[in-house]
Amino acid sequence: MAIEKPLAPIDIGPRPIEPTDEQKVEVEVVNPEAVSIETEDGGMIIDFGKEEDNETSEFDSNLAEFIEDSELDKLANDLLSSFESDKQSRSEWAKSYVKGLDLLGMKIEERQQPWAGSSGVFHPVLTESIVRFQAQAMGEIFPAQGPVRTKTVGKISREKTEQAKRVENEMNYLLTEEMTEYRDETEQMLFKLPLAGSAFKKVYYDPLLERPCAMFVPAEDFVVSYGVTDLMTCERYTHVMKKTQNEVAKLQDNGFYRDVELPEPEPEYTDIQEKYDDLDGESGVLEDDDRHTLLEMHADIELPEPFQEEDGIARPHVITIEKSSRTILSIRRNYYEDDEKKRKRQFFVHYRYLPGLGFYGTGLIHLIGGLAKSATSILRQLIDAGTLSNLPAGLKARGLRIKGDDSPLMPGEFRDVDVPGGAIRDAITFIPYKEPSSVLYQLLQNIVDEGRRIGSVADIQVGDINAQAPVGTTLALMERSMKVMSGVQARLHAALKKELRLLSSIVKDYMGPEYVYEMEGEFSRTKDFDERVDVIPVSDPNAATMSQRIMQYQSALQLAQQAPQLYDMGKLHRQMLEVLGISDAKEIVKLKEDIKPADPVSENMAILKQEPVKAFKYQDHEAHLTVHLAAANDPKLKEIVGQSPFAGAIQAALAAHITEHVAFQYRKEIEERLGVPMPNEEKPLPEDAEEELSKITAQAAQKLLSANQAEIQAAEAKKQQEDPLTQIQQRELAIKEAELQHKIEMDKLKLELEAAKTKINKELQEDRLESEDKREGVRIAAKLATDAAKDQKEEAKLVLDAAKQLQNE
Repeated sequence: MAIEKPLAPIDIGPRPIEPTDEQKVEVEVVNPEAVSIETEDGGMIIDFGKEEDNETSEFDSNLAEFIEDSELDKLANDLLSSFESDKQSRSEWAKSYVKGLDLLGMKIEERQQPWAGSSGVFHPVLTESIVRFQAQAMGEIFPAQGPVRTKTVGKISREKTEQAKRVENEMNYLLTEEMTEYRDETEQMLFKLPLAGSAFKKVYYDPLLERPCAMFVPAEDFVVSYGVTDLMTCERYTHVMKKTQNEVAKLQDNGFYRDVELPEPEPEYTDIQEKYDDLDGESGVLEDDDRHTLLEMHADIELPEPFQEEDGIARPHVITIEKSSRTILSIRRNYYEDDEKKRKRQFFVHYRYLPGLGFYGTGLIHLIGGLAKSATSILRQLIDAGTLSNLPAGLKARGLRIKGDDSPLMPGEFRDVDVPGGAIRDAITFIPYKEPSSVLYQLLQNIVDEGRRIGSVADIQVGDINAQAPVGTTLALMERSMKVMSGVQARLHAALKKELRLLSSIVKDYMGPEYVYEMEGEFSRTKDFDERVDVIPVSDPNAATMSQRIMQYQSALQLAQQAPQLYDMGKLHRQMLEVLGISDAKEIVKLKEDIKPADPVSENMAILKQEPVKAFKYQDHEAHLTVHLAAANDPKLKEIVGQSPFAGAIQAALAAHITEHVAFQYRKEIEERLGVPMPNEEKPLPEDAEEELSKITAQAAQKLLSANQAEIQAAEAKKQQEDPLTQIQQRELAIKEAELQHKIEMDKLKLELEAAKTKINKELQEDRLESEDKREGVRIAAKLATDAAKDQKEEAKLVLDAAKQLQNE
């Protein structure tokens, strides 16, 4: 049985330094109101009036030491009355919880009805749901490597990344190695959570163990008014603790409780605790319980004088009361001293299975308790029906005597029977019991299936899943069946995040600056645990099981195959290995985020070994580019690499890495032109800021371009002036240019001469053609004249012949 511990006293600061002999001085005290009384031994007692206790000024002192007993009694009566009222408000929830505990089947029931020895079995649908949830949730929130991971808040830098890693390692080491009870307390909490619907963790610093503690508080020991919403806005809640007389005496001895005499403890058990003892088989516990019942109440109260607030507002305090004697043992302020608003400090974390109608959550007892009861009743009927069917009862004639009387017959046994007359079957009649009903069995299956569906413990039949179906379809089916469990997992994740934050604040305030293990470098634990690093659970609130996460990553990998240029394949494969539980995933798949800054030679070596490399903003990019370009242009290295089958991949990796350095160097030069660093490129800018920044960077880029061009031209000119080979080449080029110019001029003259010749030939040709045309014209004219004269002669001859003919006629 776990022993509850109160909140640890808070350190009130360093003790006063004792003065040395050289520092001691004599001080004369003058008080006109002082009264001196002479003692018998010649001494003197000086009475300064009413003594003011310095402890009243201490913020974390026990205020009950300085309040009158009558005021304490009045305050205790008021608080106990409020406690009973809160307890009464949740009575219906407590009754349902007690009734549901009977359905777990953790106690063998010897039934006498309807006959002695009838079946007392319980159907395990409720127990199965609880055990599965506990095992599944424990594996999710507390893996082997630890339950904590970290997230950097704000601008990410190398310093913050290393700090977050130190915080993560420290928290996991603390929870897995130092806080040895943490896993057991968490497992017990996860078993009770689905039962009651609510469970609590109390996080505090233990001065005896000198480390934080996280204790499980069952819902029955945490009393809150049923109508409140959460602990932060609740005006009063009570942690019921059981402590032995020796434990109380220790706390009184170290000053945590008032040193008052308490009466003998009176045994006081609730209905829930009595049911626990009944299920565990414990008897006589009430009489042997010698523990005090302490009520640690976190309440907003207004204290009497001298601690009454000037504004009359009730402030948060922690009050511890011994219930049977109504004695207040301690009163302490429950807010930070430097908090002007005096807000309540939290030491408890509320875990809910499902939200309920009131403050307490809804558990499986409330959800499937009725189904479990029905399943148990039907299962018993089926077993009893089978028993009666196999070993039937009946009636026999009064005179029929069987040797051995009514003892059951053993298999293969025959007994003697005295029959007064007639056949034996006429003297015995069996009651007609039916076989177990198949309809009743089918109804049982339906009830169990409904219970498993509501409890999200139904198995997904692998054979029912189409192997050719897309992963997204399978994922949708799985998500539908795990919908309830996913919501529960998300609530667990949120509550565990609050618990880890409380633990990290205790580490910062109480654990000291030194780490317990050796580290490379000197780091302060107090400085590491600041607001820059957020401590969060390693569990995934979006996936309740490993199979669900595997399906999600398989869907992502399928999408990545369609457009691999859009995805970080290394990160996808790394996360897939981590989901599968591969411990060396970081060594198997190395990402750029894991790469540490290195010198340029080491980067060249990594590229040759085909290991990932990464350029960092703060490196000397000019020096890196010089070394990388020298390696790229080294003929010997190029010859060796060229013979490798991975030559193309190596050259591509080197070119990509050189491009990274070029990009960073370009950004650095732009920032030098601007005179101020540019904003983080990973974060979006407002529209007006982006527009203004674009204008400024455009001007800076143009100036950089002009400067680079002028620098290149100057460098080329200087190089030409200083290099004799370049001068010889320039003279040779000048001679060649002169020869070329001479050739061009000669060709030009030749062309002009040819043109003149062509012109003369053309003119001569034209003259010759003109003279030939004239001669041809004369010849044609003469021919025409000859032809005309010939024609005239023929015509005259014809006319003459005609005239002669006329004369002859």
